[in-house]
Amino acid sequence: MSSAPVTDFVAEISAGERERLILEHLPQVRLIARRIHERLPEHIHLDDLISAGILGLIAAIDNFDSSHNVLLRTYAEYRIRGAILDSLRGLDFAPRQKRKQARQIEAAIAGCEQKFGRAPTEEEIAAELGITVDGYRDWIVQLEHMQIGEFEAGGGEVPEAMLRRLADNHENLPSVLLERAELERVLTDSISRLPKVERTVLGLYYREGLNLREIADVMTVHFSRISQLKSQAVLRLRTTMRKRWPAGGRGGT
Repeated sequence: MSSAPVTDFVAEISAGERERLILEHLPQVRLIARRIHERLPEHIHLDDLISAGILGLIAAIDNFDSSHNVLLRTYAEYRIRGAILDSLRGLDFAPRQKRKQARQIEAAIAGCEQKFGRAPTEEEIAAELGITVDGYRDWIVQLEHMQIGEFEAGGGEVPEAMLRRLADNHENLPSVLLERAELERVLTDSISRLPKVERTVLGLYYREGLNLREIADVMTVHFSRISQLKSQAVLRLRTTMRKRWPAGGRGGT
């Protein structure tokens, strides 16, 4: 007499329970979609993000394995966010000139870091680019919306946001857990090397969940300046992570 097969979460739930779970987690989809949408150009519609997120939610429910001792809500957040970001990666957020500017800034940051052995100032980066500080700040503001899908995932701390790119159906394998732990160590160390004001902005934005306008009020700094500092911090981290994590992990692009 053979023993009964081990069933996973998918096999145990009925079609009615599946539908109930989808409806129960729809507010989670809308919340995640709205948070991402706040950082996107106006021509991107919220409904499109919600639609992509719903597909991620359904995939999460269909593939969830309760034996891993992970809450469905936690696993669903990974899949919802991933599905939305995947849908965005196919879009062209910026013209070629802006992408060229982003590469030039990253190259200038890397060059200054090598030259000075520390995080460069805005004046030093601007000088490396051969433009004024005001011109450099204008570039930074214009590049704000290019970061979605390339580094940011929105919500949570910066390390967790980037680590979500590594999450898949095998996220509990020892090799994956080790890789994630090492990536978190490298990224956390990279953040600690940022200028204090940029660390503060990132902390308030990602860890405390404040939007840019709220951060401007807290720090009594103009909104546009906070936007510049956040974008500059992300570009610094991208430059550093390309050097210290060149393989990009299993989920790298």
